[in-house]
Amino acid sequence: MKDKTSKIVPSLIRRGVLCLNDFEARARRRLPRPIFGYVAGAVEDNRSGQENQRSFEEYGFKPRVLVDVSQRSTSVSLFGATYAAPFGIAPMGINALSAYRGDLVLAQAAQQANIPSIMSGSSLIPLEEVCAAAPDTWFQAYLPGDRSQITALIDRVARAGVQTLVITVDTPVSANRENNLRTGFSTPLRPSLRLAFDGLSHPRWLMGVFVQTLLRHGMPHFENNYATRGAPILSSKVMRDFSDRSHLTWDHISAIRKRWDGHLVIKGILSGREAAIAKRHGVDGLIVSNHGGRQLDGAAAPLRVLPEVVDAAGSMTVMIDSGIRRGTDVLKALALGAKCAFIGRPFNYAMAVAGHAGVGHAAALLASEIERNMGMLGITRLDELDSSFLLRQWG
Repeated sequence: MKDKTSKIVPSLIRRGVLCLNDFEARARRRLPRPIFGYVAGAVEDNRSGQENQRSFEEYGFKPRVLVDVSQRSTSVSLFGATYAAPFGIAPMGINALSAYRGDLVLAQAAQQANIPSIMSGSSLIPLEEVCAAAPDTWFQAYLPGDRSQITALIDRVARAGVQTLVITVDTPVSANRENNLRTGFSTPLRPSLRLAFDGLSHPRWLMGVFVQTLLRHGMPHFENNYATRGAPILSSKVMRDFSDRSHLTWDHISAIRKRWDGHLVIKGILSGREAAIAKRHGVDGLIVSNHGGRQLDGAAAPLRVLPEVVDAAGSMTVMIDSGIRRGTDVLKALALGAKCAFIGRPFNYAMAVAGHAGVGHAAALLASEIERNMGMLGITRLDELDSSFLLRQWG
């Protein structure tokens, strides 16, 4: 793996992959239209998706100068573990269609880079296999509405050795993802001449990802939405049922808290009010998130509500995702009180372009930006950051 990476990374640099945004155009060329559309797409008019990135532009930095910054550390501690950098890989569904064994690729690359990684409940590789290969992996669950199914899923996650459970709470109903319809994506995917053409017109993806998966592991299924195996990824008859999520309430979180002995994180919080409720229910951490702009179009950009969530969170660990693309974005989030920033799409693109080496290169690029920008800000440790380093320029 090391020898292969040592060849791939210089090639990526020669091809101009110098920041996270540089992976997207290359992933568009590599992936079939429905798969890229699913990863890249947001919801309805993409207002929230655009605002997520725009919100970071509203802040400027006020650096401190003539400070000895010769010895800088980008390390951060979360739930008793020390990581090399203050960012991680956000949960993303169907990663194993962007790259061969994609969930394993992301988890193992994150472990090698010593950053946190969250495996999605809408994944195509059993969580037990991923946790065995990368034991520090966090797991994100979409809870079924039935309590017995919730209990069975939570017990399965615990048996797999997961220490940090992330519950996503902003998906009570299915979003209006028109982009999926326009690009031909559905779950499961429906066999069609257009889908066949999309696959055949991307032979490297077809042979390197889909055919290789079929030959070695059979048809991919949604493995981790429930305690038992779910629907196949390709079917003309099977339908996935999302209706039971509309029944979920804070009572379900209370029941999970009583049963789950590990760290409990709620993802999808966008107000101080909701943070205070989570605190009363014994939650350990929050991820301020609007699902990357993929659920409610017009939902607030997480960075804009981060300060009020931090104020209400008390001792809970507050993290953030959605719209983060640069080291400066991460540092702005940390200055407003976040302990860690999670990034989704760019790591998926990096994996699609160059597998394990691509993810490692993406992590190294972002870590380098953070370490360099710390020097220019006049700090040597991340815990020195606070809102005094920021100026609200507009918005």
